[in-house]
Amino acid sequence: MSRYSSQRSAWRSALLCASIAASVAGLLPAAAHAGGPYRYFAITPCRVVDTRNANGTNGGPALNANTTRSFQIQGLCGVPVGATAVTINVTIVSPNLSTSGGFATLFPSGGNVPTASTINFTNSDSALANGAIVPVSTNTNDLSVFFNPYNLGSGTVHLVLDLTGYFM
Repeated sequence: MSRYSSQRSAWRSALLCASIAASVAGLLPAAAHAGGPYRYFAITPCRVVDTRNANGTNGGPALNANTTRSFQIQGLCGVPVGATAVTINVTIVSPNLSTSGGFATLFPSGGNVPTASTINFTNSDSALANGAIVPVSTNTNDLSVFFNPYNLGSGTVHLVLDLTGYFM
């Protein structure tokens, strides 16, 4: 192999690497990562609600069918007052329903219940989880949960909420 073919091979490799880097950079809009009206802050996962615990604002009792219940999020688990939304793991535990299943919808307290559910489950699910990003309101109990068994059935379900981050 001549000295020149070795140099050409090195140049080809360098050009290929530069081409790949430019292609990847073009796929990732820098402004979306650096800008925007909100900043995200990850936190160590923290259990903020568990309705299996003693009765209280963020404890028991279990959620009742066709009702809305509100919980305090801001000021707990490292989420400062003034946060606009939270990243959260939503877990339902031990559904006891008169129907085959149901759903829970999380939303900022004081607002209307959205038409989209946060988690759907069946009566045979002993526990089921889903991740969500949910806005919070400025109310003291700033996050609401609406629980509805299918076909307006009756029953209860326990709820566990683990925070993983927040937006400011």
